[in-house]
Amino acid sequence: MNAIRVEQATDVPWSDVEAALTHGGNGSTCWCQWAVNPAYPTMSRDEKRDALRAELAAARAASPLVAYVDGAVAGWCRSAPRTDQPRLAHNSVVMRGTAEPMDDDTVWAVTCFVVRREYRGRGLAHTLLEHAVRLARDNGARMIEGYPIDLAERPGRPPNTLYIGTVTLFASAGFEVTARLTHGRAVMTLRLAE
Repeated sequence: MNAIRVEQATDVPWSDVEAALTHGGNGSTCWCQWAVNPAYPTMSRDEKRDALRAELAAARAASPLVAYVDGAVAGWCRSAPRTDQPRLAHNSVVMRGTAEPMDDDTVWAVTCFVVRREYRGRGLAHTLLEHAVRLARDNGARMIEGYPIDLAERPGRPPNTLYIGTVTLFASAGFEVTARLTHGRAVMTLRLAE
């Protein structure tokens, strides 16, 4: 059995962050800036990478997560308040699918997964999601959302398009579908506290 551990990205070397976001999915294209950086559409890859490095250097209370398998960097996940992910307020799936005010910082969102190719198929996304939920709960979240793809409606999706997760992944962590607005996409919610 492989030993898996998950750390906050602010607590690991930058080289581990770089390794987590390369060789798996679109991490090295996006640098996990899609939801957080208003300038994302006009930024180069280098600018996105530099923005993430600056974000982590600012030492936020809660940062993205880095997963390790037997000590080797294996994956990444972003879980943060929606208020820290301002581009979500311009996403039609999110805006039409949530009943929660966008300025409520007790509502978190899981918006990104990257699992390096050599570690896929081992349940690492499940472990990352468990830790993302724990991170949200530990930081006072009342609710956490995800916006995954439903592979039952959109089968055969290549792994690189699953960076937002799947309905079965979120369901396995106790999330419930709260809206279905487009074919193959869902808004899923887990209540953590009232």
